[in-house]
Amino acid sequence: MAVLDARLGGLVVSSLLLAGLLIRGRYPNVPVWSVMMGAMFLTLSLGLVAVDEAVAAIDFDVVFFLIGMFALVGLAESSGLLNYMASAALSVFKNAHTMVVGFSLVFGVMAAFFVNDTIALMGPPIAVLLARAVGDRYEASFLLLCYAITVGSVMTPLGNPQNMLIAVQSGMTTPFIAFLTRLTVPTLASLLLLGLYIIKVYRIERKVVATVAVPAEALTSKRDAYIAAVGISSTVLALLVNDVLAATGQPHISNRGLIPFIAAAAVWPFVSNPRELLSRVDFGTVLFFISMFITMDGVWRSGLLQEILAFFPKTSLEGDAIFTTVFASLAFSQLISNVPFAKLYTEYLKDLGATGLDEKLWLTLATYSTLAGNLTILGAASNIIVLEVLEKRYKQTISFWRFLKVGMPTVVFTSAIYLPFLLL
Repeated sequence: MAVLDARLGGLVVSSLLLAGLLIRGRYPNVPVWSVMMGAMFLTLSLGLVAVDEAVAAIDFDVVFFLIGMFALVGLAESSGLLNYMASAALSVFKNAHTMVVGFSLVFGVMAAFFVNDTIALMGPPIAVLLARAVGDRYEASFLLLCYAITVGSVMTPLGNPQNMLIAVQSGMTTPFIAFLTRLTVPTLASLLLLGLYIIKVYRIERKVVATVAVPAEALTSKRDAYIAAVGISSTVLALLVNDVLAATGQPHISNRGLIPFIAAAAVWPFVSNPRELLSRVDFGTVLFFISMFITMDGVWRSGLLQEILAFFPKTSLEGDAIFTTVFASLAFSQLISNVPFAKLYTEYLKDLGATGLDEKLWLTLATYSTLAGNLTILGAASNIIVLEVLEKRYKQTISFWRFLKVGMPTVVFTSAIYLPFLLL
């Protein structure tokens, strides 16, 4: 394909993707995976990627990672384990201020280990209890849920899809340890400040609140809850041990995506309803990733992104790459969403010569492509999930501009908190 034709093809595909994501913002019934699959079809039709080369563009390590984690987290959700954990925490707090700050931490930490979209699905009922406890502040509690699960998901490769993608494709020797050691402190500090910020913005009074949840009632299947706890704990431990083995030069699993997949395979035969567990795997997201790999490979081959990034200050891995990555992540994630952007920018950094040794650069990309989700409703899929539940179940809404007005300061202060930890 001619260079000019390739550029034009990349522009057409990118424009379709952007238009589809904008339409989805107004019509949530249009699934995001269908938009990406349409973009993949156009990518193949225009010849940006040959059909025979499409399979080679797919990173099956990420695909296995997603299937395994969705199965384990789905079991934790269906058994009531996640609700049990949230309800137990809810019953601890005795006044409105500690409850808001506490639940900023609870939502965030749960997102870090159970995937932010999962907490977006199971969090709204807890957010309603929180809203009623602090004076029917539905907007405050639902925005807290959106912002907290985005910030919290920064902390581990398990927190969100773009982190999983970067951890697998960057070539980092010990990605799980790298995320935890460098990002845990700024994440917890950001979640703490986020809770205080919501209290300030919504003028929540420090009043005594009654216990509004009974933890024991949340478990629907103790057997499956135990299995889920063992499965997820084993996965986290295996990822940590694998990183330690890699760091010390010992034999280890280089295809880390297989670890949660194998853990899910181990627990699957013992759950109460394996078929129901299979239905908990979000195959829409799996299809999204498969089609995204092909689409973004085509956009990368077209050279479109390289031309856009040519307008940025000249980037070198030794120079201003971190600051360029911060700006590009916050800006472009609003246009094509953070997961496709992370995939494209990963290719860009590799083209610059980035390797697994450039941990600060990869962690910067993971951090700021994630934090970008708190700028607009379209910045993260979890925002759309939460607000769709708010509108359908509770007949309330939060406008695009209101989300932006409250969310922009959160992006500013969380960005400022993370940056020193990434630069040092």
